[in-house]
Amino acid sequence: MTFTFTGKKFDVTDAMRDYAEKKIGKIDRLFRTESDASVTFSSGRGRYTAEVTIRNNGMIYRVSEVTSDMYASIDSAVAAIERQVRRNKTRLEKRLREGAFERTADVAYDEDEEPEEFKIVREKRFSIKPMTPEEAILQLDLLGHEFFAFRNEEEDGVFAIVYKRKNGGYGLISATDAEE
Repeated sequence: MTFTFTGKKFDVTDAMRDYAEKKIGKIDRLFRTESDASVTFSSGRGRYTAEVTIRNNGMIYRVSEVTSDMYASIDSAVAAIERQVRRNKTRLEKRLREGAFERTADVAYDEDEEPEEFKIVREKRFSIKPMTPEEAILQLDLLGHEFFAFRNEEEDGVFAIVYKRKNGGYGLISATDAEE
């Protein structure tokens, strides 16, 4: 497992890095291939946050835990992400077709600000991979987002978005050619 550590208003000590690597490294046994882990430490008002993001074959697992001790935050984050991986790995193996773990997602961030009337404060670019709506919903839940964009494999790669509905369930929005 490859690690990336970041501290936001927090100095990351070598002991803390070693502790996090040891704890998070145990999760690597749940994956068949090499994975990347990004760990972000932050603190504020006596609360310590450990955010762990693990990328493995296109699947992204993310957890953020806040406690009064950084080591406890790491332990709690590791336990939560391990539950998430175990719960969703079984579901993926049962519901998705072969090769679902072999997709990759390249994400790049561009935070350049343009002085305009409508100010864009953050821009996110990513490659949109073909997948079924079920895979997209699973990825939506894994990331904890409100919506997820993808290319609908069942409709010849048309651009689509799945989203969580306020009254429960999920919605699917698909693009069509504009008819004038």
